[in-house]
Amino acid sequence: MILPKRLTKPTKLTVKFALEELMREEEKAKEKMYRKNYWLCEGIIVKVMSKPLANKGYYKQKGVVRKVIDKYVVEIETLDNKHVLRVDQDELETIIPHIGGLVKIVNGEYRCSNARLVGVDTNKFCAKVKIEKGVYDGRVPNAIDYEDICKLA
Repeated sequence: MILPKRLTKPTKLTVKFALEELMREEEKAKEKMYRKNYWLCEGIIVKVMSKPLANKGYYKQKGVVRKVIDKYVVEIETLDNKHVLRVDQDELETIIPHIGGLVKIVNGEYRCSNARLVGVDTNKFCAKVKIEKGVYDGRVPNAIDYEDICKLA
């Protein structure tokens, strides 16, 4: 590290802050690179939030994603009556399990990893998870948005 003449020696504190800032910037860059505008995958439990399907009694019903048709459309099997529906991702919401439950990370840097829910921060609308299966096995990311994780079937 090259320092201007008037600065003598960096303190441990300034080096620590500089490293933390670099790590935050790197994490933001990775997050932007891995973030997609689609999040559907098989084996997750979702909630139907479609107003047109409300007339047929499916509004706010939960279902398991059985088949991904394309990036934005899935076939789900409802948990209550086992009906199969074809639904667009804009009409679905992710489900957050109880603490200790299994989740799939559906968006962001850790996408496609299975994890266990460790805690939730209701003020920041984010969750803390410990990754159990995937490339990042054992890692505990800082905070993952609610919509980036979904309960596993």
